[in-house]
Amino acid sequence: MQIYNSLTRKKDEFVPNEPGKVSMYTCGPTVYHFAHIGNLRSYIMEDILEKYLRYAGYDVTRVMNITDVGHLTSDADEGEDKMLKGAKREKKTVMDIAKFYTDAFFADCAKLNIKTPDVVVPATSYIDEFIKVIEALIEKGYAYEAGGNIYFDTSKLEKYYVFNDFKEEDLAVGVREGVEGDSNKKNKTDFVLWFTKSKFDDQELKWDSPWGIGYPGWHIECSCISMKNLGESLDIHCGGIDNAFPHHTNEIAQSEAYLGHKWCNYWFHVHHLNTNSGKMSKSTGEFLTVSLLEEKGYNPLVYRFFCLQSHYRKALVFSYENLDNATVAFNKLLARIVAILKEDKGEVDSAEFDRWKAKFCEALDNDMNTSLAVTALYDVLKANASAATKIALIEDFDKVLSLNLVAQAKKLLEAENSAAEEKSNDPFVQEIEALIAERQQAKKDKNYARADEIRDGLKARGIILEDTPTGAKWKQI
Repeated sequence: MQIYNSLTRKKDEFVPNEPGKVSMYTCGPTVYHFAHIGNLRSYIMEDILEKYLRYAGYDVTRVMNITDVGHLTSDADEGEDKMLKGAKREKKTVMDIAKFYTDAFFADCAKLNIKTPDVVVPATSYIDEFIKVIEALIEKGYAYEAGGNIYFDTSKLEKYYVFNDFKEEDLAVGVREGVEGDSNKKNKTDFVLWFTKSKFDDQELKWDSPWGIGYPGWHIECSCISMKNLGESLDIHCGGIDNAFPHHTNEIAQSEAYLGHKWCNYWFHVHHLNTNSGKMSKSTGEFLTVSLLEEKGYNPLVYRFFCLQSHYRKALVFSYENLDNATVAFNKLLARIVAILKEDKGEVDSAEFDRWKAKFCEALDNDMNTSLAVTALYDVLKANASAATKIALIEDFDKVLSLNLVAQAKKLLEAENSAAEEKSNDPFVQEIEALIAERQQAKKDKNYARADEIRDGLKARGIILEDTPTGAKWKQI
């Protein structure tokens, strides 16, 4: 299995620290607002990765944080806490906001068939752990106090920019418009480990610490939650590409300074979902959520299908036209599975099953190429194999793709059968069917005059007949 590793900037063979077991960490949401579908693209692709690892036989433990404190509006650790911003917007407490949007996030994940990680940790539940690690970083000489805050000293590192070979002077550290720079820093790349009341007096959530009453910075949260639950050596860390710098860069810096050795072997970054006007965000254009897509009549699993048709390391352009195209393709896919369900099933051919499964695995072993995996699914539908073999393969592939394909096809087939039964009990339909049967018999008896009379009579009533190899079909106009 090959995975593109952002740390080495190439595809690497995946070899976990412990044979047969995988430790996996996912950066969770900052729960100050609904997740938009761009955020959720990352979680869909991370879900595919986790499910494929399990499918391939690994024992996976996946951990995710919930950021309910500490994530500021500037990636340079300036500005307002996003949670406080959300609380002010809705005139609620920060914890009320956190609870509401955490529940909303997992509700969206359920609609998209995204599995809940094995361990989910709100940042506010690990304050003691953050303090312990920050104290150790100070003791080791990697952190300092200035202006009431504790900062990580990036000048103590041999290499800070681990994901890209940037020149330091060319990389602006996200001080956004309307946000003043932090004059307490020794170096512009230093980042906050702990804020005290001296900087943010209006912060609602505060805790006692050796440095005064305050709250943690965003970056320390993921390091501590991961190390506490997954140990000192992590196999895979996942997140959106926009988190590579500074968030993941800072995680590596503080984690390896604390541990004294390499922390994480593989970094899996999902690229942006864009609109025609650029990167999707909560502050620009229409706020696209799963609920909005549902209101517009879209099946959330069509959005998942839409995401699977593109590679996770390519920017994906969202438009309603593109989603409409995905809807048409998805409905055709279900219709083809319905047709297979109607066939005589036969037996599962184990050799054919293994051959097609190998093609599916080959696609996902190649850096999680979901587009080729979907192609493998379509190839199964066209294969010269028994219906039982095809259905078994579709159900097997869906352990990873999670599109509910056979279940949805069965519902469509049940609705079709129910409609046909209802139609057959309709006196009008029964009359038409009887006349068509009489016409068929008249043709067999070579009584073409009677056959034409029936056809013309039906036409006068708005019933059009079409003779097919399997019998006459009719429709009402």
